[in-house]
Amino acid sequence: MKLDILAIGAHPDDVELGCGATIAKEVANGKKVGIIDLTRGELGTRGTAETRDEESTEAARILGLAMRTNMEFADGFFVNDRHHQIEVIKEIRKYKPEIVICNAIEDRHIDHGRASQLVSDACFLSGLRKIDTRHDDEDDWQLPWRPKAVYHYIQWKDLTPDIVVDVTGFMDKKMESVQAYRTQFFDPNSEEPETPISSKNFTDSITYRARNIGRLIGTEYGEGFTVERYPAVASLFDLI
Repeated sequence: MKLDILAIGAHPDDVELGCGATIAKEVANGKKVGIIDLTRGELGTRGTAETRDEESTEAARILGLAMRTNMEFADGFFVNDRHHQIEVIKEIRKYKPEIVICNAIEDRHIDHGRASQLVSDACFLSGLRKIDTRHDDEDDWQLPWRPKAVYHYIQWKDLTPDIVVDVTGFMDKKMESVQAYRTQFFDPNSEEPETPISSKNFTDSITYRARNIGRLIGTEYGEGFTVERYPAVASLFDLI
């Protein structure tokens, strides 16, 4: 299956929080979008790896994804080395995405920046024909493939975006996908320990941050991304 967009997150829920509305919009526009979670989030304070599996499956249904898979790397301890790069390269070559979206380049959680660099490196290496790979469910050696662009969503830290996508009309779908992770976010009846993302303030921030970025570009809601090369337009009139 060839994808238009492959979104990758260190943990289940990273993608939904970072760019869930953008994904919902692109799916509505007819694009094939998939998600790869690098870990099962097994070190998370709340819930379990098994509940995160169930939640990520439900979030995928809500967003209308073409596929979702989990690499089962070690939460908190995966590294950006040859082994992990090769495994990500196999997925990139399998799905041949035009665009890859991945974690913030810098963030509070140490996995986020590390995942960001791992995926970025794998996207480059995936285009080198002398790196031989064969996916587990394929008989033939894979052909090289390099995405046209790699974008990084913004997470905990308020990084300055290079581009902003107008996601007006898709925030409800994003919030529905986020709330599928019922063990992770605000629940006044939960008896689990509090975490930085389990407060009502954090849940509320998802909407007001998107509203603020939207305000800055003259729309109701926006999601920001950083880029690895200059964004290009054919005309000044392509900018809204």
